[in-house]
Amino acid sequence: MSVILLADDSPHAQRMGERILSGEGYQVVWVGDGEAAALRLPEIDPDVVIADANLPGLSGIELCRYIKSSCRHVRVILTAGQIEEVDEAAARRAGCDAILRKPFEASVMLDTLRPLAVKAQQGRKTAPPSTTLHTDDIRAAVEHAVELELPRFLDELTQKVLTALGH
Repeated sequence: MSVILLADDSPHAQRMGERILSGEGYQVVWVGDGEAAALRLPEIDPDVVIADANLPGLSGIELCRYIKSSCRHVRVILTAGQIEEVDEAAARRAGCDAILRKPFEASVMLDTLRPLAVKAQQGRKTAPPSTTLHTDDIRAAVEHAVELELPRFLDELTQKVLTALGH
């Protein structure tokens, strides 16, 4: 049985994903943000991660980059709403195996997932023994995410302060 890690901050998406996937015989574990997904990777040891591209904390793309650098057999599917911006080129560079736009039919998700789960199982057999993620590795991933988001956060904060001061 393949294990699927579902990372989405929407409770509705979590419930629907779990219902669809467990109904097809997959073991499903869900988390609500990118950091939780990174922290639980060694414990869950999933075959496929389905992550919202715009997760809070580590984005889906950052999570994908982290997964591909530490768990080579794991396949990653990123999801995003129809109007959400996703840098698909960056997602592919991070190693993303597929991108699905929400809302999607269950059959589309399953048709995308099944071959990736098989490839992950095959990759698991040929991959060198996985290394355990250490606190330092996770800290480095979180620090990287903060470095990426800090300039945007500072710009937003500066604009809010200037607006509050009437500038």
